[in-house]
Amino acid sequence: MTALPDDDAVREALRQVDDPEAGMNIVELGLVYAIELTPDAVAIDLTMTTAACPMADLIVEQARAAVAAIVPAGTRVDVTLVWDPPWTPDKMTGIAREHFGWTS
Repeated sequence: MTALPDDDAVREALRQVDDPEAGMNIVELGLVYAIELTPDAVAIDLTMTTAACPMADLIVEQARAAVAAIVPAGTRVDVTLVWDPPWTPDKMTGIAREHFGWTS
């Protein structure tokens, strides 16, 4: 059996998923809150920049597909949309802050 990827590999796969409204990937935006790896599953907690995000379902499905592509066949990939703690711009990486011109 092929081993599960590590946390870094899952984050790298999630970098392929862009928030189309922000024009940046969900990792840099700070939307990935948690990744949990078990022998038979990968669980990911994501949030959106706002609860009114019209792209939430699309982003969740793209995240699930991106991770499913790198795990062994039969591995469950659970992506949960969470709202606590609420997202704020301080969760973004330096790359995202630069992209939006929010550097100091």
